[in-house]
Amino acid sequence: MLTHRGSSDYRNHEPRKGDVRLFGSKNVSEGRTVCDDNWDMADARVLCRQLNFPGARSIVTGKDYGQAPGPIWLDDINCKGTETHLFTCEFKGWGETDCTHKEDVGVVCINVDIDDSTHSLDHSIGLSDFLGQIFDDGNDCDFLIVVQSPTGNKQQDGTPEIRQKTICAHKMILSQIPFFNASVGISTITVNLSLTCQTHFTSFIRYIYTRKMDVTLSSALCLHQMASNFGLKQLMEDIGRLFSKILPEDSTFHNQVSFYKYAVETKDLVLEENCVQYMAWNYQNLTRSPAWSGLSVGLLRALLTRSDLVAPDEYFVLQSVERWISEKGDSIDLETQADLLGRIRFPMIPAEKLYVIESSSPLYSTHKTMYRDNMLKAFQFNVLLFSNLTKQKFGKENINYRPRIYTAESWSIILDQTRSKSFSTPVHNSLIFKDNVMSWQANIFINRYECSNYGLSCETFPVARLTPQSYISKSNILFRNRVLLVCQGQYVCQIQDFKNNMASVSANATQVLPYPCPDDQFTYQFVVTPEYV
Repeated sequence: MLTHRGSSDYRNHEPRKGDVRLFGSKNVSEGRTVCDDNWDMADARVLCRQLNFPGARSIVTGKDYGQAPGPIWLDDINCKGTETHLFTCEFKGWGETDCTHKEDVGVVCINVDIDDSTHSLDHSIGLSDFLGQIFDDGNDCDFLIVVQSPTGNKQQDGTPEIRQKTICAHKMILSQIPFFNASVGISTITVNLSLTCQTHFTSFIRYIYTRKMDVTLSSALCLHQMASNFGLKQLMEDIGRLFSKILPEDSTFHNQVSFYKYAVETKDLVLEENCVQYMAWNYQNLTRSPAWSGLSVGLLRALLTRSDLVAPDEYFVLQSVERWISEKGDSIDLETQADLLGRIRFPMIPAEKLYVIESSSPLYSTHKTMYRDNMLKAFQFNVLLFSNLTKQKFGKENINYRPRIYTAESWSIILDQTRSKSFSTPVHNSLIFKDNVMSWQANIFINRYECSNYGLSCETFPVARLTPQSYISKSNILFRNRVLLVCQGQYVCQIQDFKNNMASVSANATQVLPYPCPDDQFTYQFVVTPEYV
C-alpha cells in the first residue's frame, strides 16, 4: 500500500489501499514515487491528479530524494492519461516488481500555490478608445488650456491680432505631464503656439489621453516641437524618424540643415543622427548646394568625424573644407580653422595629390605647421609598412588611418541595367601597393534562381554579391566593402555592408529604406574599401 503526502484534501485521512505519496522533498508537489519502468508524462499526470494537483510539470530522473522505506508496490505502469487513479491503469500487479528504490522515478506536479505566475493582459487599445471618447465628449472636464497664436495682422488699435482657442481637458490625465502643473491646484493654463501649429494642438492633447495619433508630413514638425516642449520624449523620437521620408526632397539642403539645427535645439538625438547621416551619405551634393556656405561649425565638425561620409576621395574632402573656411573669412577664428582641418584624414589622400597641396591650398601658408605635420604622416603611411607605422605610434586606432567611403573610379563600379560586372582595384591605397591589383566580380541577384546558379541560398531580394577573383597574402589588410543604393542617380538612400561577400539590400517590397526612393528606381554602386588591421 502507498500512502499520500501531498495536497490538503488527502492529508488528514488514514492511508487506504491505492493511495500514493511523494517522498523525499520539502515541496509537497515534488518527490519520488513508483518504479521508473515505462514511466512517462501520461502516468505522471494521473499521479498528480490523484494527489489533487491540476497536472504534472515534469518527470525527474537521477535526483537524490533520499532512501525510501518499505516495499515497491507498482511497476510497469501504463496509463492513458485520462485515469483518475494510478491503480486503474495497467500494471504488473500489486507488489510484483523487479525494481529497487534506486529506480524510483521523481515527479514534479503543478502546484498553484507555488506556480501562480503572472500573465499580463493588455487591453490598452480598448482603454485608449475609451479615454479618447472622454476627451471628445468633454464631460466633467476641469482644466482649461488656452492656446494663443499671433496671426501676423494688426488690430485697429495697432496691437497684434491674436487667434485664441480653448480646450477643456481633465486634470487627472494631464497631471502625468509636468508642464501643465495640473496637480498643483491651477485650473487654467495659456500656451503660445504659431498659428500653423495651433491647428494640430487638439490632436496633440488627445494623444496624451489615447497614446495614439495620426501624423502627416505636414503636421510632423509642429507635433515634434510640441512633443519636445511638453516633454513627451517617445513621441518626439518617433516623429523624428518620420523626417527621413522628407529629407531627400530638398536638393538645396536648406531643409536638412534646418532640421539639424532644430534637432540640436530640442536635443532630439534620433533626428540629429538622421540628418547628419543623410548629409554624410550625400556629402558631394551638399558641398555643391546653396546651403553649404551656411553650415555651422558644429554640423561640419559632425560630418568630418564620420567614417560613413561618402566622397570621391579624401582630397575632395580637404578641398571642400578649405573652400568653406575661405568663404567664411574672418568670422571663423584660426583655432577653429585648425580644428576642422585637423579632422581631414591626410594619410587617406591619394599620394599623387599630396604633392600639390602646398602649391594649391589657399590655407597652407596660414596653417603651415599643421599641414606639414599631417602631410609627413601621410607620406610615411605611403612608404612604410603598417608594422613600422605602429612602432612609430601611428596605430590603427587613430581615426586618421581609417578610410571613409571613397567612390572614385579606381575604387568603385556602378551596376544599373547590367547586373553583373568584373572590375579591378588596387590592393590598398598605400603607395607601397601601387603595382598590386585586386580583381572583383559584382552581382545583383533578384530571385532564388539566380542565386542557385551560383550555388547560393538567398533569403531576401535583391541581394548584392561582391567576390574577390584574386587573393592576397597580406594578413594585415581587411576589406570593408559596401554597396550604395543611389536613387534615380541623385542621392544615396541606403548603404549596406558586405558580410561573407553578400549584402542584403532593403527594398520597399521587403524592408523600409533609410531614405525612400520612388518606385525603387536606384542603381547599385559597389565600393571597395581596404584598410590596415
